[in-house]
Amino acid sequence: MSTDEAKKERRVFKKFTYRGIELDNLLELSHEQLMSLLPCRARRKFARGLNRKQLSLIKKLRKTKSLAAENERPATVRTHLRNMIIVPEMIGSVVGVYNGQSFTTVEVRAEMIGHYLGEFAITYKPVKHGRPGIGATHSSRFIPLK
Repeated sequence: MSTDEAKKERRVFKKFTYRGIELDNLLELSHEQLMSLLPCRARRKFARGLNRKQLSLIKKLRKTKSLAAENERPATVRTHLRNMIIVPEMIGSVVGVYNGQSFTTVEVRAEMIGHYLGEFAITYKPVKHGRPGIGATHSSRFIPLK
């Protein structure tokens, strides 16, 4: 009975699928087959072709992944290409995405396929609402002289 209980207790993780295709199969797809799975805007971008900067980013990511030891994070590749669409080949890479001030480190995961790199590097500091300061209301305009 202990083996039956062990089988029941073992946790089964859900396999990642992108539009019904598992990750292992996504990596084997050709460029055209992958394009057919992506949303319209991404399809249009790939149909028009990638420029030299985008191709060099993919080449750098490939190189850093191959140089990294097994089960280790690859070195961070810095880029200003916020408009680069994440493809399955980039999964597992670490990208430093420029947000206008600094490079935000983004570890590319499977769930990010089809999104832009810029979506994961926020360009503004979210507002933290606190007490109203000077100029917040009409009554705060009056400042007594003494």
